Amino acid sequence: MIRVQAEAFDVGRELAALKAGNTAIGGIALFVGTVRDASGGTAVAEMTLEHYPGMTEKALAEIEEEAHRRWPLEASLIIHRYGRLTVGEDIVLVITASAHREAAFSACEFLVDWLKTKAPFWKLEAAPGQAGEARWVAARQEDDEAARRWHEPSQPEG
Repeated sequence: MIRVQAEAFDVGRELAALKAGNTAIGGIALFVGTVRDASGGTAVAEMTLEHYPGMTEKALAEIEEEAHRRWPLEASLIIHRYGRLTVGEDIVLVITASAHREAAFSACEFLVDWLKTKAPFWKLEAAPGQAGEARWVAARQEDDEAARRWHEPSQPEG
């Protein structure tokens, strides 16, 4: 399940809802991304996340479908927020559940890596007292490298 929303989420409530009644779940992995107070050595007071409705949900659904294709998941949840967020607020929640922990861990890590590089969100960071001088966050090479390890080897032609 995916949700793109401006509202804050309750991690405990979301986890309880995901596993409610599903007794096949034996392992759950969870990731919460939060607005930090610094980025690249620069202080951050707030972040504004923008997206294109419709396109974003479609991209997240495709990423989630890929995780379900690769691992035997019982359930998954991706919540990604947009709008103005301040330091300490949660941005993203990824939960994966499987019969066994290995699939849950791997799928959660995959989803987080691919969300960082393939989800169509744009981030604008502002330093304390400088909201008018915000800067767009560029893609990071480290994120691209982390996502690359999940690419399946190409099949030989012929």
